[in-house]
Amino acid sequence: MATSEADEVGEYRMAELAEKAGITVRTLRFYRERKLLPPPRREGRIAWYNDHHLARLRTIAALLERGHTLGGIAELLAAFESGRRDVGELLGLPGAAASWPAETPVRLRPEALADYFQGEVTPENLSTSLDLGYLAVDGDEIVHLSRRLLDVSHTLVEQGVPLAAVLGAAREVREHVNAIAETFVTLLRAHVLADAMERGEDVGETVERLRPLATSVVDAELTMAMNRRMRAELGETPPRGHSGGRSGGQ
Repeated sequence: MATSEADEVGEYRMAELAEKAGITVRTLRFYRERKLLPPPRREGRIAWYNDHHLARLRTIAALLERGHTLGGIAELLAAFESGRRDVGELLGLPGAAASWPAETPVRLRPEALADYFQGEVTPENLSTSLDLGYLAVDGDEIVHLSRRLLDVSHTLVEQGVPLAAVLGAAREVREHVNAIAETFVTLLRAHVLADAMERGEDVGETVERLRPLATSVVDAELTMAMNRRMRAELGETPPRGHSGGRSGGQ
């Protein structure tokens, strides 16, 4: 049998793929020439495209609707396929990237990602995920750049939060976290890293030693802020003895 792979994934000739994607064959050829699509599978002189190419075309369409140019989309896809900025680039210092821990990526087939989020993987959500840098395309697979963020997103969706709302919140969190990172980077560069370099110390080791301090501060402040907001939402007052003052009668 010639099409066992087609039975599993779904394969199309160029005209069929263009029709499914709602574009012309000429546009499809143009996208292929711009390397916005991975090469098709060839069987003799016939080029076979599959559902992963269709998903890529729908993602391109969603990005175009959001105002991205084709050049920008090509750069975006190339950046995600080649990796992301490391902390050494952020710090502008040699040796910092090697010891800074990276998130664990997860490779998924497009259909597995769709099953994971139960109908929430729309072109709009894919576009937002690409914009945020959560997703990359690697051949026939989709790579989510953080196991932790993928699991948290999945749990929130299971709890009834729409994926679009999760991604919207993630965009807001990204802005705040970038500001927090800038605060800590400025602090380290001004008071620690310059002296460490003058003493000939390994910058990566210095960064690794201090990183948990930044994480602890953010975790503690977030916990206290969440407690304050939840008490305000529920109309509760803090328990006695939690205000930081000394209670009488002790």
